Amino acid sequence: MINHIFSCILLWSVIKWRGERWWSAGYSVPGMIRERELPMIQDIEPKKLSNTYVCREPQKESRILIFRDDQILYANREGQMEFLTWEQLQRLRSCRKQYQDEAPVKTVYLFSVEEVDYFLTDIGSATLPEGFGYHKMFETRTKHPKENVFAAATGWHLYVWYRDNQFCGRCGGKLVHDSKLRMMRCPACGNMVFPKIAPAVIVGVTDGDRILMTKYAGREYKKYALIAGFTEVGETAEQTVEREVMEEVGLNVRNIRYYKSQPWGYDSNLLMGYFCDLADNDEIHMDETELSVAEWVDYRDIPDDPEGLSLTREMMITFREQKKREYGQG
Repeated sequence: MINHIFSCILLWSVIKWRGERWWSAGYSVPGMIRERELPMIQDIEPKKLSNTYVCREPQKESRILIFRDDQILYANREGQMEFLTWEQLQRLRSCRKQYQDEAPVKTVYLFSVEEVDYFLTDIGSATLPEGFGYHKMFETRTKHPKENVFAAATGWHLYVWYRDNQFCGRCGGKLVHDSKLRMMRCPACGNMVFPKIAPAVIVGVTDGDRILMTKYAGREYKKYALIAGFTEVGETAEQTVEREVMEEVGLNVRNIRYYKSQPWGYDSNLLMGYFCDLADNDEIHMDETELSVAEWVDYRDIPDDPEGLSLTREMMITFREQKKREYGQG
């Protein structure tokens, strides 16, 4: 009996140790809870975004997303992002004569968050309601509440797709909205166009206590990032990891491990996070057309970021916090 108990304790210790090792390497181990310091953009619990397409009409409290170029319309009330309601939009239209002489603008159902529906429409060059203005999409990342940030990013993803798919790429005919699916359909040739989703990888290249961190060249985003890139035709996500690391910093990697994924509507992406280990030489050969910085960073030097919406940020923090636990620092 004592031997049996001792065997069970030993087995549990091995499982726990291996679980910790797998977790530190980025594996998903059944039954283990991943500690998350900062929620990602899609983490809006207990609320939930439902993207099932239905053909429905706006109600008074439905939210209206309106985009112009790279901007979105909302009221910024002390950092809180407030969208127009359908009732506000109708009131605005009814008191402005310019709307009465225009053809009706199509309103398209996007998704719902809990019981609130979101729609896409346009108000052209009309005078904006008091307190509302156009703001760059990039700026929404720092706003609140977080369900509105996620709604803005997902709405932008769909807006860009609708904007760029008004005519058939096969025959040139005018595309129409399908009544049952999230799809643009060509009545002339039957071509069906579905939303564009571009798969891309985020890569945490690690070497002991160090992780490879980068900064983009020529982009608005100036903070630290990780190696990233799009999956090309004919390759797996793991092959994308190997290729992107070699192209951007000239390093070989091994032990590629999936971490988790994230929808990123700002760029129409589905991001897939991977950790991997440095395979040999650690000398960086940076592609300066893609990156302005590429350097090895000790886990103790990984900076905090209160924004914390991205998969990239969570992967950095995950690596840092796991290393702290390994050394009994947290």
